Amino acid sequence: MKTSFYTPEELKELGFKSIGKNVLISRKASIYKPELIEIGDNVRIDDFCILSGKIKLGSFIHIAAGCYLFAGEAGIIMEDFSGLSSRVSVYAITDDYSGEFLTNPMVPEKYRNIISEPVIIKKHGLIGTGATILPGVTIGEGAAVGSMALVNKDIPEWTIAVGIPAKPVKERKRDLLELEKRLYEELKLR
Repeated sequence: MKTSFYTPEELKELGFKSIGKNVLISRKASIYKPELIEIGDNVRIDDFCILSGKIKLGSFIHIAAGCYLFAGEAGIIMEDFSGLSSRVSVYAITDDYSGEFLTNPMVPEKYRNIISEPVIIKKHGLIGTGATILPGVTIGEGAAVGSMALVNKDIPEWTIAVGIPAKPVKERKRDLLELEKRLYEELKLR
C-alpha cells in the first residue's frame, strides 16, 4: 500500500547526493536538482514544499507544509533539530529589486543582478509560520523567529526575534539542550 510519503527505495531512485535513515518526504513535495541535496537522519518534508538547489539538512528536522527553499548555488544549510513551520520561504538567491536591472528567470542573465548568498539555520533554530528569510542570513544556534517575520539580518543565538524586519525581543530558554541529551541517550539504548 502506498502512503503519502516516498518509500526508502523510491527516495534512492530520486538521486539525492546523500540521504539518511527514517526520512519522510511527501509525494506532493517538489524537488529540483536532488543531486545537490544532502539529507540527514530523521527528517520529514511535508506536502507542497519546494526544495531547489544546494541544500544540506542535518538530522531531526521538520519542514512543514508549503515551505519554499530556493538555494541556488549559494546554498541553504539547516543544522540538527532546526525546523520550518508551514509557509516559510527561505531565499539564498533573489533578483536585485533596485530598478537598476531586469528581473526574473526568463530574462538573459547579463541584464540581471542575481543576489546569491548562503543561508544558515543553526542547530535548534526554529522559524515560525509565514516567515521569510533573505539571502546571506544566519539564524544563530537556538534562535527562534516569530510568525510572519522578515529576516534580512543575522539573528543572534538563543534569542527570539519578531517583526518586519525581525529584531530580537528576548532570550530563548536552553532547556531543550537537556532534552536533546536524553534523546541521544535513549537512542543509544535501542
